[in-house]
Amino acid sequence: MGQHEPVRAQRQEHVHGHAHDDEHEHGHGHAHEAGSGHSHRPGHAHAHGPARHDRAFAIGIAVNVAFVAVEVFYGWRADSLALLADAGHNLGDVLGLVLAWAGAFAGRLAPDERHTWGWKRASILAAFANALLLLVAMGSLAWAAVGRLEAPQAMQPLTVMGVAAVGIFVNLGTALLFMRGRHDDINIRGAFLHMAADAAVSAGVVGAGALVLWQGWLWVDPVASLVIAAVILLSTWQLFRDSLHLMFDGVPSSIDLDAVRAELEALPGVDCVHDLHVWASGTTEVVLTAHVVTPAGHPDDAFFRAAAARMKERFSIGHVTLQASTEPVMPACGGPRAPSLSRGGLALDASSR
Repeated sequence: MGQHEPVRAQRQEHVHGHAHDDEHEHGHGHAHEAGSGHSHRPGHAHAHGPARHDRAFAIGIAVNVAFVAVEVFYGWRADSLALLADAGHNLGDVLGLVLAWAGAFAGRLAPDERHTWGWKRASILAAFANALLLLVAMGSLAWAAVGRLEAPQAMQPLTVMGVAAVGIFVNLGTALLFMRGRHDDINIRGAFLHMAADAAVSAGVVGAGALVLWQGWLWVDPVASLVIAAVILLSTWQLFRDSLHLMFDGVPSSIDLDAVRAELEALPGVDCVHDLHVWASGTTEVVLTAHVVTPAGHPDDAFFRAAAARMKERFSIGHVTLQASTEPVMPACGGPRAPSLSRGGLALDASSR
């Protein structure tokens, strides 16, 4: 529920150690890169901070609110239920843009002691809400179209076509504002789909109005609406599935978990990997945690940094936390459960920003 153009920011490095009363010495490494710039698609969570689309959201919301007012006015003047219904639909899209903008803003809020991951998941929730909104809107459009098929209604084709033509430019222009980011962030993809869907609906209204003007076929309008709704529902369903998958900490679709495991096991000194978890903390960052077994000894800071760099380079995983031990700490890798821990050891934490 595509690809990467990272922009690097400043980096900081620090290492610290502390003792554990463990029977087996073990190391813990944590590496993370963050920055401001271009991010990536659902599941293509990236090590770098998301590109901001504040200007696009502001322009899109302002222009669409103005267009809703125009549709309401001319829909009332022309006594066109189609235009009034489309105005209601466009108002729903304004709400969708507001949701997406709120999700993007919340994702940039700094972590604190009560929310150590920050509010990054808000962008996933916004994408899910946008998908639901689109599904409901298209379902309502289809329901209204079926009603029109049963009882076709007269319309003023020239007025309807004129307003709908303006809608094509308004909605398509707004969609283009989010076009670049649609492959990188499902929250932005939700905003893009919302506006592209509206442009398609407006184009359908223009075409239907032209046929009514030419042939007097009143049934064309509801049929065109049904076709458009079906096409949009197909694309929206994927957004719904992707966002729902990420909400439940699913492995992002861009990541092959077996390949990640194989890459970690190829690191120097690593015998096997267990307790491997990969999920998206938001629509722009993927997180990995795992236990690595290094029988020959405990890795140093360079090992953790190399592991993090490899995960970022191969899979665009930007937040990597590894725990190293000389024996499996769980009944995995075909080995026994680790004995109770009682001897002192050293845990190393290597972070880079």
